[in-house]
Order: sequence, then structure tokens, then C-alpha cells
Amino acid sequence: MIFQDFVFYSLASVVIICALGVITLRNPVYSVLLLVLAFVTSSGLWILLEAEFLAIALVVVYVGAVMVLFLFVVMMLDINLDQMREGFWKWFPFGAILAFIMTVEMSMVLMSKQFSSEIIQTPEYKSVDYSNTKELGRLIYTEYVYVFELAAVILLVAMVAAIAITLRHRTDKKSSNASRQIAVSRNERLKVISMPAEKKE
Repeated sequence: MIFQDFVFYSLASVVIICALGVITLRNPVYSVLLLVLAFVTSSGLWILLEAEFLAIALVVVYVGAVMVLFLFVVMMLDINLDQMREGFWKWFPFGAILAFIMTVEMSMVLMSKQFSSEIIQTPEYKSVDYSNTKELGRLIYTEYVYVFELAAVILLVAMVAAIAITLRHRTDKKSSNASRQIAVSRNERLKVISMPAEKKE
């Protein structure tokens, strides 16, 4: 076993242990911290695959921004753990079936002929001026441009749906409605009343 294989198996073991800890620990703060460790370890796997840009993007975007935001939200929210575990056994069969389907799909992909662990080295790959970031950008905006745009639309719909689901109308808070203010007519804005003049005694 060469040193690169040892590093790969070590990082992969850490990722698997962290992933299991994320879904099994009861404290959400510990789960978020383990997810951060899983992302950092995954960036090490990207570096082993000579994809430095993806490794840096994973650390900067997910660990540096998204997971820090998750950690602050989880720490600020008063999460009732007993209420979260109420419907576990109710939805366990559905989750088990879904996990089984995903396992079968991943096994079919890994055992297919198109999936190979051999690195395809083009003549440009062997040159000194080769940049995997440039090659990634070329593939995204040429061969996989429609898939990339479709993924962006799906993420946008998911973000809007998450905001719409969590949006709640609060009755204890006063706020102005701009559309109702604009739709008001002149007679509703100003009311002229007739008052008798005051008489001096």
C-alpha cells in the first residue's frame, strides 16, 4: 500500500464516521460540527484527485459560509428534541426504502462500464500550463451547460420553496402593506369635515 492509498482510506473512514454521527447524534450542534469535519475531509479527497479548485470551493463556500450559518441558526433556535423524535418510527419504513433505492442506484453506477478509476490524461493534461479550473469552466459552459442551468433552476425553486414553507404571518407585529397604500384613492386618504366657527365670548 502506497502512502496515497493510506491517506485516501484514512480520509474516507473519517468521512463515513462523521456522516454516521450527523444522522445519529441527538444534539444538533454536534451534528453540524461533524458535518463541518466531513466537508473538510472531503476537500482532502478532492486534493488527492488533483481537483484543487473544488477542494478550495468546498472549504470556502460550505465550511466558511453555509455551515457557519447553520451552526448559528441551530444554536440560536430553541429546538425541542423530544418533539423532533416523535415521528421517527412512523417514517422509518419510508426512509429505509428510500435508502435502499439510493444504494441500489449507486451500486449500479459503480459497477457500470462507464465508471472507471483510471484517470484519462489528455495531451493538455500533461503540459505545464494545464489548469483544472479552466477545464472545469470549459466543460460546465460548453458540454454540460444545459445540465448546469437545470441544476441552478432546481436549486432556485428549492430555495424559494424553503422560504415559502417557513414563512409565517405574525399577528403580534405591526407592518405596513405597500400595495394597499398605493391602491388607496384620494377620497380615502383625505376627508374634509365641516366644523362650526368658534364664537368669542
